[in-house]
Amino acid sequence: MATRKKGQVQTDPAQRNRKLGEQIMNNSRIFSNVGCSIHVVPSEICPRDGWAVVSNAGSIYVHPTRLGDPQEWAYVFAHCILHLAFEHFRPDYRHMRQQEWNTACDCYITSFLYDLQMGEPPLELKGLAEDLRAHGYAGRSEERLFVDFCDFGIPEHLQAIGTAGTRPDLRYESLNDLPDWRREINWSKNFGEGLVEAINEVIEDAGQKSYYVTGKRLDSAAQRARNWFIGRYPLLGALAASFEVIEDPLICQRMQISVAAVNVKMKEIYINPHAGLKDEELRFVMAHELLHVGLRHDVRCEGRDHYLWNVACDYVINSWLIEMEVGNMPKIGALYDPALKSESAEAIYDRIVTDLRLYLKLATMRGIGQSDILDESEWWKSQEGRDLDDFYRSCLAQGVTLHQDQNRGYLSAGLIEEIQALSQPPIPWDVRLAQWFDEHFPPLEKVRTYARLSRRQSATPDIPRPLWVAPPDDDNRTFGVLLDTSGSMDRHLLAQALGAIASYSMARDVRQVRVVFCDAAIFDQGYMAPEAIAGSVKVRGRGGTVLQPGIDLLEHAGDFPREGPLLIITDGYCDRLRIKREHAFLIPQGNRLPFTPQGEVFRIT
Repeated sequence: MATRKKGQVQTDPAQRNRKLGEQIMNNSRIFSNVGCSIHVVPSEICPRDGWAVVSNAGSIYVHPTRLGDPQEWAYVFAHCILHLAFEHFRPDYRHMRQQEWNTACDCYITSFLYDLQMGEPPLELKGLAEDLRAHGYAGRSEERLFVDFCDFGIPEHLQAIGTAGTRPDLRYESLNDLPDWRREINWSKNFGEGLVEAINEVIEDAGQKSYYVTGKRLDSAAQRARNWFIGRYPLLGALAASFEVIEDPLICQRMQISVAAVNVKMKEIYINPHAGLKDEELRFVMAHELLHVGLRHDVRCEGRDHYLWNVACDYVINSWLIEMEVGNMPKIGALYDPALKSESAEAIYDRIVTDLRLYLKLATMRGIGQSDILDESEWWKSQEGRDLDDFYRSCLAQGVTLHQDQNRGYLSAGLIEEIQALSQPPIPWDVRLAQWFDEHFPPLEKVRTYARLSRRQSATPDIPRPLWVAPPDDDNRTFGVLLDTSGSMDRHLLAQALGAIASYSMARDVRQVRVVFCDAAIFDQGYMAPEAIAGSVKVRGRGGTVLQPGIDLLEHAGDFPREGPLLIITDGYCDRLRIKREHAFLIPQGNRLPFTPQGEVFRIT
């Protein structure tokens, strides 16, 4: 007898087959428009002899332990969805004779699925479609079948032809607790659109065209929204013209895109047509994705969690779009909080990480736990990536100028300020480090002293004149350096940082630097000449980074000035630090600290 290996996850065959059946149904072009809005719930609501029960709220309650073939489950799901698509939840028939109406609907759906060839009927329903044809029930509407069953009764062989065994498979529930967008789902319309798409796909495939291969539709609502930005909204017109809109529901399903997403590298915006967005909502969504691109939110992530950073950026963008009245926010929901209106994305992110239990449940345009910015962070370091980054920045900067020159509408002051900041080239890290040294170590100036008089002028020999002398040595003119010497530190970047520190220290007459090496333990090196630090560094890599003891050592050292600043060189893989004096961090580009720093942060490139 085979035994399960330790740590091996044992999957439930019933659940696995049910998931496969749901996937088969969703992959069908006809049912994909409706299937994405269905909630499948294993529940005891389903009778023991049944497969599934469907409710008017769009929930399918399936038998928790029934072991069926994936094709059988696909048939069951399609049967339940057709009850919604054909509008079988009619209160008037329910109050008359629910059993007769339910059986009439089941007969109609059975004949429809037989012609559609969707899945395989379960064993107890096999041969039912042929039986209906033999007795003349096929091809008749639900209303006509209902009248016959009311007048002559339900034949014995049609007593249990639904997906709930001997019980009705239609379940009525209250819709009061549902969100507005879910109550407004038009199942019949969505199914009809899927049916039309399936027919068009067959026609296009027969004509050997690539209409659905590319997912590009020339006269769709999303294309009209894109054209609106190109022709009437200069701020985003150049960006909109640079991107292609992809509206293939199968692509969106494969990429788990519930509403929209953007691929910055490929210049593609994905819009899920099954989201049911109206024209004004599509403008809002498209502007949302274009601002992600123009404001370079993918590049500005800088080591943060991609999803949480996306959530923070969504709050900022949606607030601006609502303020500028660009389209309408989708009824299905978007991230917006008036209390965060004046906050930057970086500030919102710092608030989010303090309450992960709440914010991890929020949905972006792509979905819960998904970032709608599809990106490859490493690619932007290449020359091609830098050129495209400059192009996106210039598009938005020129768009602001053109928008204001033509008076095309109100622009948020916060958005204008952020675009202008992005237009300025970033100050290199070594220049910012030099400014930090200038702030803490102003240049030493010669002073005049009468302790030793200068040579007197012959014209006025009786007037004593002071001598210009160099200032005395200041023992407080020093700073502390804490070096992370763990194995994760990059030696090349470490050499860059130490070289810059040595040159700036000598240029500003800092003759001695207090050095502490930090690894799994701390190593106090005492005072060293700046140019000698690099030669004494040894990356030990013993599996840990402990910086706080080194900080405490310098803060309580009797031979270290009370006002002496600290410069901490680390890769960011450390614990939260408590620092009471002036300090700054040197970390590699793309990394970030696991806390909100109070001092300057210089990112080494």
